Amino acid sequence: MVKRTKNKNLKQIRKRKNLFKFTTISFFVILSFFSLPTIKIFIDKNLNYKKTIITNAGVNFDQELEKRKKVPNGETETQNNKLSLKNIFADIDFFNTDDEGQNSIRFDARTIEQLFKDTNYNLERVRETKLVNIGNKIDHLPKEIKSIESSKKRKKLFIQIVLPLIVEENAKIRLDRKELFRILGKNINTQKEKNWLKEKFKQYGLSDGDFYSLKVRMDEIPVSLALAQAAKETGWGTSRFAQEGNALFGQWTWTGEGIKPAGVDKDAKHKVAKFAVLKASVRAYQRNLNTHSSYIEFRKERAIQRDNDEKLDSLKLVNYLDKYAETGQKYIDVLKQIIKQNSLTDFDDVNVMPTSNKTKKLI
Repeated sequence: MVKRTKNKNLKQIRKRKNLFKFTTISFFVILSFFSLPTIKIFIDKNLNYKKTIITNAGVNFDQELEKRKKVPNGETETQNNKLSLKNIFADIDFFNTDDEGQNSIRFDARTIEQLFKDTNYNLERVRETKLVNIGNKIDHLPKEIKSIESSKKRKKLFIQIVLPLIVEENAKIRLDRKELFRILGKNINTQKEKNWLKEKFKQYGLSDGDFYSLKVRMDEIPVSLALAQAAKETGWGTSRFAQEGNALFGQWTWTGEGIKPAGVDKDAKHKVAKFAVLKASVRAYQRNLNTHSSYIEFRKERAIQRDNDEKLDSLKLVNYLDKYAETGQKYIDVLKQIIKQNSLTDFDDVNVMPTSNKTKKLI
């Protein structure tokens, strides 16, 4: 009798346990069902962000992730330091951008500063190594740059944001220029080379076959000069045109999309050109100086400097930009002052950091 009662009690206990297990499982199944979209968004958001940060820094995301899975506590040992996943994968808003700036999101100043810190990007190091990581490209100036009280800190952040954009575009021109001289050194050109030349003549607004003018136009803008003009035209990133239209150089447009300047005559038809991302503004600026008839003398002086010692002198070239602004000589004087006071010529020989170096700094 006692044995039967004991067996009965055991059955009841098992029954209650099974019921509890079933209820618990059901609860979590239902909870997961309703939470799945939120969880997926969270996972996708963070995964895509991580991929973007790592890729922009020149690292293969999938390889890096596999490598970090094998290291205890989510840390990877390097020769110089120990970099944690927490530092690299900072908790900031997800963004995804392409060459045209679609779907890009503006970072706040604090996030940008943290990103630069995590990727070991600072101007002192750039001055020392003469290399800049173009993976640190930013699509938009932060709104908070206007609120930074310290002019030194504001200028530093502005230069950090704009510098990689200018260096990258110069690097592209430098490669094109090298390719141009390689092609011109050949007696017979392939069809591919002929097509490339045709494209470049069109890009620089020249007739096919005008090789002399193409050599003069296809050249870099000194980094110090571009930085100084960007600083002057935007008030170190605080202007309405820079904030609303990613316009770093105050270029006018009569046909394209733009922002109407305040205080102009109501009949004025020009606007300040507007761009999807900062990089597009830099590219348009370089095209402007390299093709517009107002800057023929600028290009001639640059060609003379090339013929002499291959080094471009921004403090001499700036003398030929009096037509860039209505203030003429005063504009030139201001640019020279900006270049000298901020030691911008330190960046004239800065180049793009090789991929291997970018990887080494982050892994």
